[in-house]
Amino acid sequence: MLPLQVPEGRQKVLLHCCCAPCSGAVVECLVQNGIKPALFFSNSNIVPLQEYAKRRGELERYAAKFGLECIDDEYNHDAWLDFVLCNDEMATAPERGPRCLMCFKFRLKRAAQYASEHGFEVLTTTLASSRWKSLEQVDEAGKWACGEMADQVGQEVIWWNQNWRKGGLQPRRAEIIREQDFYNQTWCGCEFSEHHDTK
Repeated sequence: MLPLQVPEGRQKVLLHCCCAPCSGAVVECLVQNGIKPALFFSNSNIVPLQEYAKRRGELERYAAKFGLECIDDEYNHDAWLDFVLCNDEMATAPERGPRCLMCFKFRLKRAAQYASEHGFEVLTTTLASSRWKSLEQVDEAGKWACGEMADQVGQEVIWWNQNWRKGGLQPRRAEIIREQDFYNQTWCGCEFSEHHDTK
């Protein structure tokens, strides 16, 4: 088991979850360390809505196994598009490029806002469990999102920049996917990444 300590000894952790396959080992590790996060499904990048619902359902099923709260954020793909496509180059940007950073910022800002409004002290994300994501981009987006909350509402949310790939979590992730028979998609969910095989 990877030993974990919540930053600054805080108690209330909000875990932004992108999907059940990426969340499996992270959730298990947190619970094994005596940390019971609330799971926040904020993924307006996913299309179509049926795909979003399928992924959300898998996460809810896994959360129930541990008795964890699973919060479904408002789905608004149009708002996500407006935020992410901030210039003409974004639609054709490569995977792990600037569009992905903007996507992470949108989703983590939503998570930081929820955390701030509902008394969660710490925010982290399962985006940092996928080998297909840039850890540097995830960290940049998380710091930015939590900084935005401090500037806007004055309620600090601490960004927990945890690398959820290390400590045996990557192989455990694959085991849990098989054990739970998760629906395991081959792209992140948005229309721009759908044709990139990233399984």
